[in-house]
Amino acid sequence: MSVDSTAKTVHSRIPSVVPLIFVAAPFAALVAVVLLSYTAPDVTLDVQFGAAVRVAAEAGAVLTVGSLLFAAFLVAPQKSGVIGAGGYAALRTAAWSALVWFAGAVASVPFLVADAVGRPVSVILADSALMFELVGALEQAKSWLITAGIALFVAIAAFVVLSWGWVTALFGLSVFGVLPVPMTGHSSSGGNHDLASNSLVFHLVAASLWVGGLVALMMYARRFQRGPAMTVAATRFSAVALVCWIAMAASGVINAWVRVPLSEVFSTHYGLLVIAKIVALVLLGVFGYVHREHSVRAIREGGTSRLLVRLAAVEVLVMFLTIGIAVALARTPPPQLDYLPGQVELQLGYPIEGPPTLVNLLTAWRFDLIFGTLAIVMAVLYLMGVHKLLARGDQWPMGRVVAWLGGCAVLLFATSSGIGRYAPAMFSVHMEVHMMLSMLAPVLLVLGGPVTLALRSLPVAGRDGVPGPREWLLALVRSPLSRFLTNPVVALVLFVGSFYVLYFSGLFDWALDKHWAHLLMNAHFLLVGYLFYWPVIGIDPSPRRLPHVARLGMVFASLPFHAFFGVILMGMNTVIGESFYQRLALRWNADLLSDQRLGGGIAWAAGELPLLIVLVALLVQWARADDREARRHDRRADAEGDDSDHAAYNAMLKKLSGPPPRN
Repeated sequence: MSVDSTAKTVHSRIPSVVPLIFVAAPFAALVAVVLLSYTAPDVTLDVQFGAAVRVAAEAGAVLTVGSLLFAAFLVAPQKSGVIGAGGYAALRTAAWSALVWFAGAVASVPFLVADAVGRPVSVILADSALMFELVGALEQAKSWLITAGIALFVAIAAFVVLSWGWVTALFGLSVFGVLPVPMTGHSSSGGNHDLASNSLVFHLVAASLWVGGLVALMMYARRFQRGPAMTVAATRFSAVALVCWIAMAASGVINAWVRVPLSEVFSTHYGLLVIAKIVALVLLGVFGYVHREHSVRAIREGGTSRLLVRLAAVEVLVMFLTIGIAVALARTPPPQLDYLPGQVELQLGYPIEGPPTLVNLLTAWRFDLIFGTLAIVMAVLYLMGVHKLLARGDQWPMGRVVAWLGGCAVLLFATSSGIGRYAPAMFSVHMEVHMMLSMLAPVLLVLGGPVTLALRSLPVAGRDGVPGPREWLLALVRSPLSRFLTNPVVALVLFVGSFYVLYFSGLFDWALDKHWAHLLMNAHFLLVGYLFYWPVIGIDPSPRRLPHVARLGMVFASLPFHAFFGVILMGMNTVIGESFYQRLALRWNADLLSDQRLGGGIAWAAGELPLLIVLVALLVQWARADDREARRHDRRADAEGDDSDHAAYNAMLKKLSGPPPRN
């Protein structure tokens, strides 16, 4: 029986949440239209309708993401793995919200196209050939279509699936579906667009989790006003909301800092909208504090959720007000730069001064908000887990700590140092990043044993408890997906095959001028490297336990493919990504073919240090495994009184000392 079914259901007088949504969404659309009329008095009716449509799309998106978050992680599934009653209700909310998201995303495309060419929407809709041609030329129009496709898939799947694993997968897909549109908006162009785009990722994901999660919690609170399930849901969401508020505040400040000069905050429409959004965010922070201090505490002490729902109703209105401001902000152009950025800054988001000397590579840091933050968070969480073990008297090998922190340092250095700064502009430096992220950082990270540390430091839910992070992690490790990805053949193909597919298929050329594509490439390098080395030298339990001979075979099987890849690059007479590198026109990188051949040499030679680490680690693990097996055999023999080996030895001696055989 699920936790949901054991919770006490109370037929209360708390009103339904659905009417609140039907009020809040039009309210947000009205706010967006009014603000656009203020910031752009000559705005057309088409633009106003387009803003309202975008509000509908974003409202559907946040409700989808938040509802799937609630169904996957805030309420317990049944022991069979099927979601419980509360999760089912949230899943149905996600399905209908995703349909709204899909409809809003599709409807946004003609408004975007019409605004781009300065024609009425009716003209664009009447000429389908022109519309399809313009959609193919506009990156943001294509992003809306990608988002629409993801939303439609999530909607259909949410009406069909019932297992916790599929709900979790849909949650991850819905979060990914939020990203394409903002990554191609005005934050993705002009100076500092790397910081603006990366900060927007944090901002939008955090907002989706917070807004949608709160609505799902309110719907759940109407059915289960008290009880252990409600306490768990409210407590977990309170923690999520706090993290989301911090992420929104930090990312919002960064995004505003790179978009609006401080001197123009109060003198431009864009700056005033930023101030309005900051005020709304402060109000949301106050609501979050009141929730934690009063409503959540009341639920923990056995009270009902009435206070939570009442406060949350006002909070939701403020959240949708923020959505309206955000839509108006996305439609309002930021202030013009007070200087003319060069071609390099327009393409990369930042200037590059001078050639990649050793000093520049070591000192010209530019913090990567995505991977730099990831490296720091990974290091902090790991040290917190180690501290928890040591505080209760358990031991944790210092070598694993050094390995994990070393992997985090490699990730930070590869993406945020001068190497990360020069990587988008030079093929050879990009190859350095590729090698560090796919061959060095994963080796160190898997030797840190993060899963084992998490399983030992995280609390156990218990037989009747609500599954938590420890149980989620175990489910991921034991999942069919993990078992498939750690198959030796699959891991090897992903690890070495991606080299050839990325660079020799034209995919790298296409991705060079897209910031989001660089983020995906770096994530891919890190993940496929981790998946390859996890079953080879990983400390953590693997879905596939390979014998040491097979592990050694995987390592040596990958070597010829790496070497051959580097040899091909060094022997090529055509330049990969030539048009992009020519547009940058770096005078100290005029010989693109030589730089590419240098990158090939780096790819050919870069595997030696990681290979040495892997072989040493593998041989040490092999020797320790044999030693453990020998000790285990000796203990078993002692326990069973088995002296067969000694008896066989004595029999052999007796036979040798006996009379010689007769002829």
